[in-house]
Amino acid sequence: MPTDPRDLIDLEEGTVSRLVYSDPGIYELELEKIFARCWLFLAHDSQIRKPGDFFATYMGEDPVLVVRQSDGSAKAFLNACSHRGMKVCRADLGNAKSFTCSYHGWTYDASGALVGVPNQEHYRKLDKKRWGLHPVAKIESYRGMIFGTFDAHAEPLVDYLGDMKWYLDLILDRREGGIELIGGVQKWVIEANWKFGADNFVQDMHHVAPTHAAAIMAAMPEGMSPAVMAKALEQGLQVDPGNGHGTGFFTEGDLTPLIMGPVCAKYFQVDTMAEAEQRLGPVRPNKIKAAHATVFPSLSYLPQVQTMRVWHPKGPQRMEVWAWIFVDKAASPEVKEAFRLATLRNFGPGAVFEQEDGENWSQCSAASRGFVSRHRLNNLQMSLGEERTDPDFPGRITHVYSEMNGRGFYRRWLELLTADGNGKGAR
Repeated sequence: MPTDPRDLIDLEEGTVSRLVYSDPGIYELELEKIFARCWLFLAHDSQIRKPGDFFATYMGEDPVLVVRQSDGSAKAFLNACSHRGMKVCRADLGNAKSFTCSYHGWTYDASGALVGVPNQEHYRKLDKKRWGLHPVAKIESYRGMIFGTFDAHAEPLVDYLGDMKWYLDLILDRREGGIELIGGVQKWVIEANWKFGADNFVQDMHHVAPTHAAAIMAAMPEGMSPAVMAKALEQGLQVDPGNGHGTGFFTEGDLTPLIMGPVCAKYFQVDTMAEAEQRLGPVRPNKIKAAHATVFPSLSYLPQVQTMRVWHPKGPQRMEVWAWIFVDKAASPEVKEAFRLATLRNFGPGAVFEQEDGENWSQCSAASRGFVSRHRLNNLQMSLGEERTDPDFPGRITHVYSEMNGRGFYRRWLELLTADGNGKGAR
């Protein structure tokens, strides 16, 4: 019998069955109910600046092309020929007036319309308007971030993001002109379910000391006491803005000088603080430090560290990570280069922090493949019942070392997997 998602999540008890990371039936439900219905990050404006610019990505396991149109809007459609399903574009990005399938030569313009068919006289019933590339139903943008959904009835993007917009603005609206992505896309495969990455970034500040202590201590200046650093990193919050999104941050201690170096630290703490406070108010620039965040389901980012990534599902126990470095568009070339190098050192595919996280997730997956182990429960009980509100921070909050956001993530996950076609719970 198919696994019922309601048998896997106990929100009152704070437990999650490890089957959510390995069951093929659950994975297929995720592709249908989450990745074919939710708003997913596709590209940033800086990646498709001119008409004809395109970026190839995925929505779940569906390949899509995001293309800048002549009127300045963006469209997205399946990167699959309507004739036999062959990819019409095998480049990762570029500029094109049209896309021609290399299998049988069907050609589509930048809007996805079918404009050319070899031997068309032999297709007596062919209606070109019907056989264009399958469109992504809705495309909307938030401060340069382009999202898409296959669900024609999906709520507006701004409603989907909800209170998470307030936290996103810390990176997207800190300076005039917003952000841009630099350095291309970094891609690598981890033998682990996609939710390990999303889960880690939505809630998991408490893994930092056990997992990354050695790397942090190695970066400490000579004479700095680990005890002083540990005390500074006791003050902070986890925030559940709703809809499965989540973020967490320290409010006093700041790892930016250690991890990113003096140029990046001075840029945030001195050079741009006045503008950030003017645009965002005093709370966000001064009280959100060393943050982590996930926009449900699969977009995660680290403010100040300046890494943004999507967890692309590639099977029940495999994901492909696509990561970008983001910088303020108004920053100087020297500052942008400092951020690029620091982010690569810390969170590129060969960097210390990234390798430690990937090893954790792949080992969690490897240890949960057996019949007995995959039926065990994961404990998400930290801070259960401690949720509260704070007038300075939209959403529910707890202490920074908390699993509230994990429970919020799986609450939304369960709602979607058990919803009927109208978005209502099946029971």
